[in-house]
Amino acid sequence: MKKLFTRLLSFFNSIRSQIAFYPTLFALSGFLFSALTLYLESLGISDFIRENVPSIIVNNGDTALSVLGAIITGLISMMVFSFSMVMVLLNQASTNYSPRLLPGLISDRKHQTVLGVYLATILYCIFTMVAINPDAPRKELPGFSVFSGIVFTVFCMAAFIYFIHNISKSIQVNNILDNIYNLSKNRLHRLLESEAKEFKQFPDSTNWHTYCAKKSGYFQNISITNLLKLCDELDTKLHILPVKGIFILKDYPILRSERKLDEEQLDEVLANFNFAREELVADNYVLAFKQLTEIIAKAMSPGINDPGTAINAIDYLTELLGLRMQKKDTSVISREKKCYLKLNTVDFKSLLYNVLATIRTYCSHDLIIIQKISLMFEYLLEQEQKEDYYKKLIREEAKLFFDSGIQAVESDTDISLIKSLAEKMNINLDEA
Repeated sequence: MKKLFTRLLSFFNSIRSQIAFYPTLFALSGFLFSALTLYLESLGISDFIRENVPSIIVNNGDTALSVLGAIITGLISMMVFSFSMVMVLLNQASTNYSPRLLPGLISDRKHQTVLGVYLATILYCIFTMVAINPDAPRKELPGFSVFSGIVFTVFCMAAFIYFIHNISKSIQVNNILDNIYNLSKNRLHRLLESEAKEFKQFPDSTNWHTYCAKKSGYFQNISITNLLKLCDELDTKLHILPVKGIFILKDYPILRSERKLDEEQLDEVLANFNFAREELVADNYVLAFKQLTEIIAKAMSPGINDPGTAINAIDYLTELLGLRMQKKDTSVISREKKCYLKLNTVDFKSLLYNVLATIRTYCSHDLIIIQKISLMFEYLLEQEQKEDYYKKLIREEAKLFFDSGIQAVESDTDISLIKSLAEKMNINLDEA
């Protein structure tokens, strides 16, 4: 039963980011509500309303069919327009910023909810039309159901106005950057809170039993709670080898166990690993650094040439790096003061190098970006660090960045400016 629940949870995590997820749920609710209103019709709800509030009830079958038909036609047009706007948003984000943004934009619940409201109302009106007999006497017409369809249409109009407002904001790069930053910041805060409760020591797992993945995919998430229970039941400790967010190939080493596991126990453990073909910032904060870095590189490309966007992205990147400095390079998770799980994470050295290597490649020639990155280094050197070597790594990367800048520029004035920025941080540059 626990294994089935874990698999269902994993399936839900993999489909909740699909653009059709919420519209499908809303469509099902529209069908169910149409069945409910028709059941209420059999109890005489239309007669009750006709006696008390007759002005809101349609008393002619042809009129009811005309009203519902017009509603369906109009809502289909609105849904097509709204879906087209979503596609325009995805295309612009992919072209101007980064293709990595698409999973996050597709999984936006606001857009999915609006499309779902349209679809639910359309299906409701269709099933209500089927129940209408235009030649039936007035008392047998489902007046309440028709009135409900009109009310739902009003909600659809409000949802359409909200959709236009929301999509006009979503397409702006500042809002895209802010969304990436907030998702990553929230994820890092949750990790920092859990890290404060960790038991620090974990035994060396080099000689433990190693087990491999049985399928390939992006290692997106893991059920920590279930794995802690399994470790307690099996009386073992687990070391999760791959870093979250990387693509794992079949038969690639995925975990080590202190105690040997049989096939059934291994399947129970692996059921708590969530694999997917896409990545979400809400599950993996490292993806935010990749997205922000790619936006900076794209903005500084000759085809776009938008230093303002690059500067905004560097501001968000700076704050996230400062927050990352408060986290350790290893994650050990304990329960009742006994450590059970060790998770491999992207260490600060690799994270900082990968971010700045891309920026060096595309931005070393731009003095505005160099000055902005210099401010980022100065800010990071003043922040609290969880590991003693973090600030040493920052100085090493700063030296590489300034050396790259000196090689990229030709003006003596520009070279002097870069050297003065390095001197502020007490960094000695090689002669250009």
